Amino acid sequence: GNNEEEMIEMAKGAVAMMGTSIRSSPITKKIMQAAGDQLRIVAKCTIGVDDVDLKGASQLGVLVTHAPTEANWGGVAEGTIGMILTLLKKARERDESMKAGNWRNPDLQGLYLGSRDMDDYPGLTVGIVGLGRIGGRVSKLLKPWGCRLIGHDPYIADSRFDELGVEKVSYDQLLAQSDIITFHVTLTKETRLMFDAKAAAKCKEGAILINDSRGQVVSEQALCDALDSGKIAQAALDVFEDEPLSKDSRLLKMGHKVLLSPHMVSSNLASGLHPGLIWATKCVLNALRGVTPDAVYNKEVLPVWEQRYKAKNIID
Repeated sequence: GNNEEEMIEMAKGAVAMMGTSIRSSPITKKIMQAAGDQLRIVAKCTIGVDDVDLKGASQLGVLVTHAPTEANWGGVAEGTIGMILTLLKKARERDESMKAGNWRNPDLQGLYLGSRDMDDYPGLTVGIVGLGRIGGRVSKLLKPWGCRLIGHDPYIADSRFDELGVEKVSYDQLLAQSDIITFHVTLTKETRLMFDAKAAAKCKEGAILINDSRGQVVSEQALCDALDSGKIAQAALDVFEDEPLSKDSRLLKMGHKVLLSPHMVSSNLASGLHPGLIWATKCVLNALRGVTPDAVYNKEVLPVWEQRYKAKNIID
């Protein structure tokens, strides 16, 4: 379904809903209500549930699950490192220059990421916003490079920062000190448009921005303005405020200032959605058997749900 009306028709009579992110038609309370009283679960086969009305689901006694598979979040972390290195080392520009018949263009100097002992080069500072599964893996992948790692996450214990070797800072401090800023947060009221014009103004001159979290975390207008002014030197984006990206988006006219990916940074052979589909399928089957599934997001609804459905098997 491409809109709420179509999804309402498709939902009628459903006992479960399962799928990936649907930017054009989030799972609203109206859609869940259309299924009737028998709807037990909305199971995402990807990470995050920002496109499901959690409050509405809880009011209706419907479980919402997601599938935080390592194939998914690990793929995002690896893709983030790939984006960082592509921008720092000017891999695209060097390739294009050579294919145009040039050799060793002196303008294509890269940036050295890590620290160096022999000449006391300190390395670049990487600011990680969000130290959950993905942000934590990014920090672990960067650790051997010896660059300075700083992070902001008000929901993570100090021991997590210590474990990862990441210096805890405020969001404003992270913006001001980071050469590279990478976002790995879920989409909430607090994180929506957390990078806006005010945030851009606080950034270190010439910083690099990476967003592999959710498109609505970064204001594209503010980012494009910062790219135009040079406040932000480059950006790599796998997600966008509205998807698919509009053909008249300013981002498409930024040339090598931006590295764009069509929301598939986690898509890798032998991984991708497949493990998430298995996980979500198990969640659905358990729910329909009256068994509490894994990875329930709206845990507050569990007492009501279990009272209503526990051991009430409708498929075996």
